[in-house]
Amino acid sequence: MRLYKFSGVLFLLIAAAFPSSLFAQRDTLPKRDSLVADLRRDTLGAQVKPDTVPLVRDIDTVLRITNLNPYITLHVDSTLNYKLDINKDPSNYYWFLRNAPVGLKINKDNGLLTFKADKSFFLSGRLKYDNNYKVSLGVQNLKNPQEKVDTFFTLLFYSTEILASRVKPTVNDLLFIDEGDTLDFKVQCEAGSFPIETISMLSSIPLKNYKPVNRCDDDFMWVAPYDFIKEGDTTRQRLLTLKFIGVNKFQNKDTATVRIYVRNALNYPLRLEEYNKTVKDVKLYILQLKYAFKELDKKVRKTKNTRTTFDLASGSTALGGTIFSTTQEKKTLGTILPSVGVALVPVKEAVSPAKTYEQNSASLVRTSIRRLEYSLTDNVLLGDRDPEILLKSKKLKDDVKQIQVQLIDVPTLDTNNLSEEELNNYFNSPKVNKKYKVTRN
Repeated sequence: MRLYKFSGVLFLLIAAAFPSSLFAQRDTLPKRDSLVADLRRDTLGAQVKPDTVPLVRDIDTVLRITNLNPYITLHVDSTLNYKLDINKDPSNYYWFLRNAPVGLKINKDNGLLTFKADKSFFLSGRLKYDNNYKVSLGVQNLKNPQEKVDTFFTLLFYSTEILASRVKPTVNDLLFIDEGDTLDFKVQCEAGSFPIETISMLSSIPLKNYKPVNRCDDDFMWVAPYDFIKEGDTTRQRLLTLKFIGVNKFQNKDTATVRIYVRNALNYPLRLEEYNKTVKDVKLYILQLKYAFKELDKKVRKTKNTRTTFDLASGSTALGGTIFSTTQEKKTLGTILPSVGVALVPVKEAVSPAKTYEQNSASLVRTSIRRLEYSLTDNVLLGDRDPEILLKSKKLKDDVKQIQVQLIDVPTLDTNNLSEEELNNYFNSPKVNKKYKVTRN
């Protein structure tokens, strides 16, 4: 109740303050009869006032290219004529290209793209198939530098002519190698329309210790083993066929075949081991002969010393007998002493007979030792792979066998813990060399 009373009082105060304005606003509202009269006047041809509210429309003010295709594909030997349009008057604008491939041009005045994909461009390598060429395109207002458009489009060339990719090893299709040789060559690829992506290899004979080929420009490496030719193979050679199969992304294949004839050859590591063993045996046999020579020479030297002693005693007795025979007092002794000297001769032969066999054997052993030492020097290996290793090994074996036959009666003795240096010093001593030195008459 209090609220209602307060509202009434407030209304009366406002009405008292603004009485004229309230009534004036109420009088300005048109009556119904006047509205009808105005409507009739309008229908009878009176001029209707225009709508004062303007119609708002979007105005295209930003420069843009209206028909640009962002991806253009061209066939080889085809021609491109593509007119580019903008939303402004083209007479005031300048067209240009950046990073354009060979042959692509644009008219700077009207934006006409022209290109003839001549095949010579691709044959010379200046253009490539299936390669995305990103071409920068620009249009510039000649009067307003700030008004410009920079964009790009992609140009791709293709050809329906299929050029086959080929596998090309860097060797001939027919090779001849020997056992122990290293076969090493590169497997290249001749690029066509679709490059070869993977390469597989097939071999007519299972191989070991080889470097496989998986892609273009890989190296194939294989060392032919010495046992590649079997013992029962009468032709002494064996055919190995290698096939390199290249495959592109469409599973198209190309095969390159290499035929290799592997010929029987020398197993050099094995023959080298055999040669070294032969040399070692010859050197050991030489040391045994040197020890046998030393023993024979000692016997000959001892016998020679004994016989020399008897000869000196016999000569001294004969000389003493001659001297004493001239003396009157010992004339009888001088007659007896020569007989004693003569009697010493058979005693010498009985006690120390001449060692002719030992002397000859020692000379023969010494000659054999010199011959074996010369054979070792003459048959030494030359270089890392001496092609005459078999011949030299056989020569050493033949020389040893021949000397063993000659010295079959000479016992082969152990060195009796004598070193090689001690035996060589004795064998090459000046006294021994002088004794067995060959003199010229």
